[in-house]
Amino acid sequence: MADRTPRFPFSASAEVASDDSVEVTRVTELSRHGCYLETTKHRTAGTRVTVKITSKDQIFEATATVLYSRPMMGMAVAFREVKPLFRSMLKDWLQESLNQQNQKPSIDN
Repeated sequence: MADRTPRFPFSASAEVASDDSVEVTRVTELSRHGCYLETTKHRTAGTRVTVKITSKDQIFEATATVLYSRPMMGMAVAFREVKPLFRSMLKDWLQESLNQQNQKPSIDN
Protein backbone atom coordinates (compact mmCIF):
# COMPACT_ATOMS: atom_id res chain seq x y z
CA MET A 1 0.00 0.00 0.00
CA ALA A 2 3.01 2.19 0.36
CA ASP A 3 4.29 3.91 -2.80
CA ARG A 4 0.78 3.78 -4.34
CA THR A 5 1.27 0.29 -5.73
CA PRO A 6 -1.79 -1.33 -7.29
CA ARG A 7 -4.18 -3.03 -4.89
CA PHE A 8 -6.05 -6.11 -5.97
CA PRO A 9 -9.32 -7.55 -4.70
CA PHE A 10 -8.51 -10.53 -2.53
CA SER A 11 -10.63 -12.50 -0.11
CA ALA A 12 -8.98 -14.75 2.44
CA SER A 13 -9.05 -15.46 6.15
CA ALA A 14 -6.39 -13.81 8.26
CA GLU A 15 -5.08 -13.36 11.78
CA VAL A 16 -3.66 -10.12 13.11
CA ALA A 17 -1.52 -10.41 16.23
CA SER A 18 -0.18 -7.57 18.32
CA ASP A 19 1.34 -7.49 21.80
CA ASP A 20 -2.02 -7.71 23.53
CA SER A 21 -4.30 -9.74 21.24
CA VAL A 22 -4.93 -11.98 18.24
CA GLU A 23 -7.91 -11.20 16.01
CA VAL A 24 -9.36 -13.49 13.34
CA THR A 25 -10.39 -11.40 10.34
CA ARG A 26 -10.52 -11.20 6.53
CA VAL A 27 -8.32 -9.64 3.88
CA THR A 28 -10.25 -7.68 1.23
CA GLU A 29 -7.40 -6.03 -0.71
CA LEU A 30 -3.82 -7.08 -1.30
CA SER A 31 -0.73 -5.44 -2.81
CA ARG A 32 3.00 -6.13 -2.95
CA HIS A 33 3.49 -3.89 0.07
CA GLY A 34 0.48 -4.50 2.29
CA CYS A 35 -3.19 -5.29 2.64
CA TYR A 36 -6.54 -4.09 3.94
CA LEU A 37 -8.13 -6.14 6.70
CA GLU A 38 -11.69 -6.08 7.98
CA THR A 39 -11.30 -5.68 11.73
CA THR A 40 -13.42 -4.63 14.66
CA LYS A 41 -10.51 -3.70 16.89
CA HIS A 42 -9.01 -0.25 16.49
CA ARG A 43 -5.23 -0.09 16.35
CA THR A 44 -3.25 3.13 16.32
CA ALA A 45 -1.28 4.04 13.20
CA GLY A 46 2.30 2.89 13.66
CA THR A 47 1.38 -0.19 15.72
CA ARG A 48 3.45 -3.23 14.75
CA VAL A 49 1.53 -6.42 14.06
CA THR A 50 2.06 -9.88 12.62
CA VAL A 51 -0.29 -10.78 9.78
CA LYS A 52 -1.05 -14.37 8.76
CA ILE A 53 -3.16 -14.86 5.64
CA THR A 54 -4.56 -18.27 4.67
CA SER A 55 -5.68 -19.00 1.11
CA LYS A 56 -6.04 -22.36 -0.60
CA ASP A 57 -4.07 -24.26 2.04
CA GLN A 58 -1.19 -21.76 1.89
CA ILE A 59 -0.22 -19.55 4.80
CA PHE A 60 1.51 -16.22 4.27
CA GLU A 61 3.12 -14.44 7.22
CA ALA A 62 4.71 -11.02 7.56
CA THR A 63 5.42 -8.39 10.15
CA ALA A 64 3.56 -5.18 9.35
CA THR A 65 2.83 -1.66 10.54
CA VAL A 66 -0.68 -0.22 10.78
CA LEU A 67 -1.02 2.68 8.31
CA TYR A 68 -4.52 3.67 9.37
CA SER A 69 -7.48 2.15 11.16
CA ARG A 70 -11.20 2.83 10.88
CA PRO A 71 -13.08 1.62 13.98
CA MET A 72 -15.49 -1.23 13.25
CA MET A 73 -14.47 -1.20 9.57
CA GLY A 74 -10.88 -2.22 9.09
CA MET A 75 -7.29 -1.19 8.76
CA ALA A 76 -4.53 -0.90 6.20
CA VAL A 77 -1.14 -2.37 6.99
CA ALA A 78 2.23 -2.08 5.28
CA PHE A 79 4.36 -5.22 5.25
CA ARG A 80 7.72 -4.65 6.95
CA GLU A 81 9.46 -7.97 6.62
CA VAL A 82 8.46 -10.63 4.10
CA LYS A 83 10.63 -13.73 3.79
CA PRO A 84 11.50 -14.95 0.24
CA LEU A 85 9.11 -17.93 0.41
CA PHE A 86 6.25 -15.61 1.31
CA ARG A 87 7.24 -13.02 -1.34
CA SER A 88 6.86 -15.72 -3.99
CA MET A 89 3.47 -16.75 -2.58
CA LEU A 90 2.33 -13.12 -2.53
CA LYS A 91 3.39 -12.65 -6.15
CA ASP A 92 1.41 -15.75 -7.17
CA TRP A 93 -1.71 -14.53 -5.32
CA LEU A 94 -1.49 -11.10 -6.94
CA GLN A 95 -1.09 -12.64 -10.40
CA GLU A 96 -4.09 -14.90 -9.75
CA SER A 97 -6.19 -11.89 -8.71
CA LEU A 98 -5.12 -9.97 -11.83
CA ASN A 99 -5.98 -12.95 -14.04
CA GLN A 100 -9.45 -13.18 -12.46
CA GLN A 101 -10.05 -9.49 -13.11
CA ASN A 102 -9.09 -9.89 -16.76
CA GLN A 103 -11.48 -12.79 -17.39
CA LYS A 104 -14.44 -12.05 -19.60
CA PRO A 105 -17.77 -12.59 -17.86
CA SER A 106 -19.43 -15.88 -18.68
CA ILE A 107 -22.53 -17.63 -17.43
CA ASP A 108 -20.47 -20.85 -17.40
CA ASN A 109 -17.98 -19.63 -14.75
